[in-house]
Amino acid sequence: IGAYDGVHRGHQLVIGEVRRVAHEQGLRSVVVTFDRHPASVVRPESAPKQLTDPEQELELLARTGVDATLVIHFDEARSKEPAEEFVHEILVGALNARTIVVGEDFHFGHQRQGNNALLATMGAELGFTVDGIDLLQAGPEGAVSSTAIRAALVEGDLTAAHAMLGRPHEVRGVVGHGNARARELGFRTANVAIADEVLLPKDGIYAGWYERPDGGVHATAISLGRRPTFYEFADHSLLEAHLLDFEGDLYGEQAKVRFVERLRDELKFDSVDDLVAQMGRDVAHAKDVLGA
Repeated sequence: IGAYDGVHRGHQLVIGEVRRVAHEQGLRSVVVTFDRHPASVVRPESAPKQLTDPEQELELLARTGVDATLVIHFDEARSKEPAEEFVHEILVGALNARTIVVGEDFHFGHQRQGNNALLATMGAELGFTVDGIDLLQAGPEGAVSSTAIRAALVEGDLTAAHAMLGRPHEVRGVVGHGNARARELGFRTANVAIADEVLLPKDGIYAGWYERPDGGVHATAISLGRRPTFYEFADHSLLEAHLLDFEGDLYGEQAKVRFVERLRDELKFDSVDDLVAQMGRDVAHAKDVLGA
């Protein structure tokens, strides 16, 4: 039960236990999640950017092998629902739960008043047991969590982020038309528009992979930033993907971009020639990293 943003290794550990218990007891394994992050309703002014969009999250949950995912609409009324009511309505009424598997720090219901102790007490009355799972540790830094992964990405630490995710960080968006500046410089790029709610890594140059709707995957040099050589004040970061082995038209397609390794910070160059020379080095570096 919960917000499975990122479907990281900690989430995967809990889901693995759900599947094990379900198999052992001859039951169905079900993940209960929400159609948006609860913080976007409870405290929208400080809600975190998401590691995965809703579609991506459902795909990742399906890959875990869980039998079903129940997606609950989360709105203001749901945010004010007492924990006990959630248990009666969803866990018992809708799911007829027999075993509930949650992390040791699990909280739910209005103002997060529900916890594992409440679940255990109610389970004794309503006929279900509670299996609390220790948090998966990421090392000295602490437990694996969506918050820790976000912090690593903001710092540009892909190694830490990917270790906690169990895979490269991926974002999705539609390829749109840009100002053709990269093409004029000899490096055609796909400008991928990412939803404001989705977290991008720290601005910089990356090696990664670009996946097309047909499943074709292409080695890519990724520029993420505000293009300081050309613009003194850009109001947002732009994701530009230079496919290393593709020359066709990408406009309008849904792209998946996976970040593999951070190559360098975004820099402001004294001249366009200096920028072009560095772009060439970046492409060569990306090829080496990706084995392309």
